[in-house]
Amino acid sequence: MTDAALMTLPLGFWLWPEDQTWAQPLPGGGVRVGITALGLKASGEIYMCRPKPVGSDVEQGRSIGVVELSKSIVAVKSPLSGVVTRVNDALEQRPELVHQSPYEAGWLAELAPSRLDDEKHQLATDEAAIREAMARWAWLNDLEAGT
Repeated sequence: MTDAALMTLPLGFWLWPEDQTWAQPLPGGGVRVGITALGLKASGEIYMCRPKPVGSDVEQGRSIGVVELSKSIVAVKSPLSGVVTRVNDALEQRPELVHQSPYEAGWLAELAPSRLDDEKHQLATDEAAIREAMARWAWLNDLEAGT
């Protein structure tokens, strides 16, 4: 993945800058959630990915699931509050999808947002803000986008 691709999201996606997770608005008002390519670059290989089950309440900035890395288990932080309405069952057998296709096949869960109007302002929602937030996060985490 190129430097430019690491520092952007697909059109229409929103970024939770603190933890490099994204939200994709879906028809009907739901959102799909996943981890950015930049966040994955920093974390390394994921060996297991387990989103919270359908029906779980999640809070913005709190765990929506866990991933197992080579030497640790890490909580994935949700970009928005809501109720989990669907999980990506494919990740149970193929956790590598998170790395191979972070914005398509590697999504984690879908939510019915509960406080979208109150929380959306905390997300980077336009291309320039997303790029700036990702560059800042990479710098703060001493991560070179091209390495």
